[in-house]
Amino acid sequence: MKNLTLYTAAAASALTLALAGGAALAQSQGVSKAEIVLGSIQDLSGPIAGFGKQTRNGLLLRVDEINEQGGINGRKIKLIVEDSAYDPKKAVLAAQKLVNQDKIFAMVAHIGTAQNNAAMPVQFEKNVLNFFPLTAAREMYEPFHRLKYSFAVPYYEQMRIMAPKLAKEKGAKKVCTIYQDDEFGLEVVRGAEAGLKTIGMELAEKTSYKRGATDFSSQVARMKAAGCEMVVLGTIIRETIGTIAESRKTAFSPLFLGSSASYTDLIHKLGGPAMNGLYAAMGTQHPYLDEASQPLRFWANKYKTKFNEDPTVFSAYGYLIMDAFAQAAAKTGANLSTDSFIKVMDSMSYPADMFGSAPSTFGPKKRLGSDASRLSQIVDGRWKVISDYVSPAN
Repeated sequence: MKNLTLYTAAAASALTLALAGGAALAQSQGVSKAEIVLGSIQDLSGPIAGFGKQTRNGLLLRVDEINEQGGINGRKIKLIVEDSAYDPKKAVLAAQKLVNQDKIFAMVAHIGTAQNNAAMPVQFEKNVLNFFPLTAAREMYEPFHRLKYSFAVPYYEQMRIMAPKLAKEKGAKKVCTIYQDDEFGLEVVRGAEAGLKTIGMELAEKTSYKRGATDFSSQVARMKAAGCEMVVLGTIIRETIGTIAESRKTAFSPLFLGSSASYTDLIHKLGGPAMNGLYAAMGTQHPYLDEASQPLRFWANKYKTKFNEDPTVFSAYGYLIMDAFAQAAAKTGANLSTDSFIKVMDSMSYPADMFGSAPSTFGPKKRLGSDASRLSQIVDGRWKVISDYVSPAN
């Protein structure tokens, strides 16, 4: 996705743009001769604050690099990060501040499905882009809106690709699912059902749990009684660990397949050796400090030096999202505006990056960069990529 070379031509004042439908001319907010103001809403104090802080750090690392190199066509980036505590109501308040007071040009890497859905109307009313939100929900690019751009392959597509692929490769005859009883879990189930249908299979057993549950013994017992050979997990962190740990205790050893929601180092850090063998659909690779790839190893150590903590896949997300924005903004030249940015994005292609993300392309009616995902597995206490990218068209 990310060639780190940026254009450094002299700055020029922001170009006035003609709004669609022949509306009066208006200057894009957040762009001056000296800077581009961007906003991001993260969870910095709520249930996924770890992810939010890591994303913020990744964003800041790339911002610092860009500004040290002279900015984008002479303009420095000013990034303002607000805390939603993973609460949609607080996300709306944060969006109102960023859009109406701070006058941001674009929202980048906003974390959370419900939070984005709540905030986008505030942004769109003021012609503010929603650029690469951190959620794998289809609403981030559907229905079409000119101000939406998404990079995360949806949970639905992940499971539609990987559930039949793994079942077929491993010869699993009975595929079942344990899922969170909400829109996230249902998207995982819908994707698995759609994918299995393509190979003449259906889910043999389904069982759910309520958000916040800590005991999964009844769900695991139901899977075991049904003779499930593969279990699709519509789970996040604690629920993934709890389900697998309970299964190991009861000598129930099916294949476990999770979505990118369970692709985090916290699974093996908190769950220990019992987590070995878990599969997860993913794209961007978790950056370990001792990676074989020299560029990735260099980046991971640079991150640790700056923030005094190991990077995670969310650190990588933040870094790559900011870099993707910078590449497109640089190509607009001196006259950066919402319209000129959209024009560039609608012909933008990003190659594979050092984190192994799939190449992505955008177009006038294409707001999801790529629908391809791949598989990783926890082997000896760390994630290991075990497959090439596959898309629904393959």
